[in-house]
Amino acid sequence: MPEDSRPADVAVDTFRRGRSRTRVTRMSTGARNGRPFVLIAGIGVASTYFEFLAPLLAERGDVYALDLPGFGGVPASGESPTAAYFADQVEGVLDHYGLEDPVLIGHSMGTQVVAEVLARRPALAHAVMVSPVVDEAESTAIVQGVRFVQSTVRESMHIALLAVSAYLLCGFLYFFEALPHMLRYRISDRIGAGHASLLLIRGEFDRPSPRRLHSRLVTRARHARRWEIEGAAHCVVNSHAVGVARLVLRHIDDELPARGRMPAAQAAVPPARHADVTMVLGAMASRLAEWISAARKDETGVERAKARHARVLWDAYRPGR
Repeated sequence: MPEDSRPADVAVDTFRRGRSRTRVTRMSTGARNGRPFVLIAGIGVASTYFEFLAPLLAERGDVYALDLPGFGGVPASGESPTAAYFADQVEGVLDHYGLEDPVLIGHSMGTQVVAEVLARRPALAHAVMVSPVVDEAESTAIVQGVRFVQSTVRESMHIALLAVSAYLLCGFLYFFEALPHMLRYRISDRIGAGHASLLLIRGEFDRPSPRRLHSRLVTRARHARRWEIEGAAHCVVNSHAVGVARLVLRHIDDELPARGRMPAAQAAVPPARHADVTMVLGAMASRLAEWISAARKDETGVERAKARHARVLWDAYRPGR
């Protein structure tokens, strides 16, 4: 966190498009020298995965973290949950907020949604795909389940709790409705349709997003960089958010080499500078309040809890007291 950091302002809106709803968590530090960032999470999970990445990016420009229909406690619309359908919602958000050239950042299934949006909007200049899925050679539910388990054993308990709470809000019925669409989507066939300069990121132990898939995507994209973060697994976007943020910012500044590896020590989220019992309990309480509010469809409560959690993290990580 820069020495002159200021706490981020957090606002939560609901974007409606027909019967579909998308929760938009907007985070801003008042920075006006950069383009906005739009963050799209993976299947079943929520924008809470970006709790560390969002404030780091907000130092450069406003951040819009999305909970797509059916995820994060947002009601499902009844529409078929395909990448194209979710791309419709993302495009609606871009138009609603007047985001002409945002940086799209997708994680896991969110990379499929990014690929669809890029194919429709050739004017977008930069995008980032973190842990893209699915490798065509392993596109069955059983194999992907094994790959996710192999990656999960490398994750922290914190990430496991984030995932479980998000899956409970999503509901297993909707998860398994969306899963076949994710497995059938051929990101290798769609990635070349966009014109944006791409950055592909994976963790060293990211089994659902193997190196061979990244090699294929780089070959088929018009312009792409590929980077790997040592020591990270599939949820690199959370556990190693510092490194992801650094790579993203260098990518959009066109200062990043075409490929490379970042050491874990430079990428992992460090321990909080001001960690104590009050901070830990405050973070847990705000996350629990957000989950309960989302389960109750109380968007005002979700906004209050998200703002409180952002403040707790800022107090924990800021340079001085």
